[in-house]
Amino acid sequence: MSQGSDGRAAFRYKTAELAVAGFFIVLGLIVIYDSIRLGAKWGSDGPQAGYFPFYLGVIICISSAITFVRGVLIRPEKNGTFVEVQQLKLVLAVLVPTALYVGLVPWLGIYVSSALFVALFMRWLGKYPWWMVALVSVGNSVAFFLIFEVWFLVPLPKGPLEALLGLD
Repeated sequence: MSQGSDGRAAFRYKTAELAVAGFFIVLGLIVIYDSIRLGAKWGSDGPQAGYFPFYLGVIICISSAITFVRGVLIRPEKNGTFVEVQQLKLVLAVLVPTALYVGLVPWLGIYVSSALFVALFMRWLGKYPWWMVALVSVGNSVAFFLIFEVWFLVPLPKGPLEALLGLD
């Protein structure tokens, strides 16, 4: 048990195995479906576009089905704690803001989203003063803009702020 944890299980091994295996079965089925849509046969001139992805999807489904069955067969005495509530909260404290960051990039651009992301973590988890949060988060985005856009000439996703500044 980790320090400061009440030891309550958020998920047990069986639940984790079944959920992940089920997710990968769905993912494999999506690959198979799209491969068939593209053409998953061997044509006269060689494999069609979906030939190899089709078989990868089949392998994903078979291996995930095996994992699913093995998960169903986990005996109660072997069904220990996979993750405790406190541990899951720590993971989600990073996962949720990161998912929001990724979701904001198409609308705000990578530079503004990155500044907000760095600022959130510095203030919320690091408890840094606002002046340092502003300096580092904005400075980080300006530095990356100069590195990628100016020096390497690699355009990254921009949002309304960059358009307003004429940098799009």
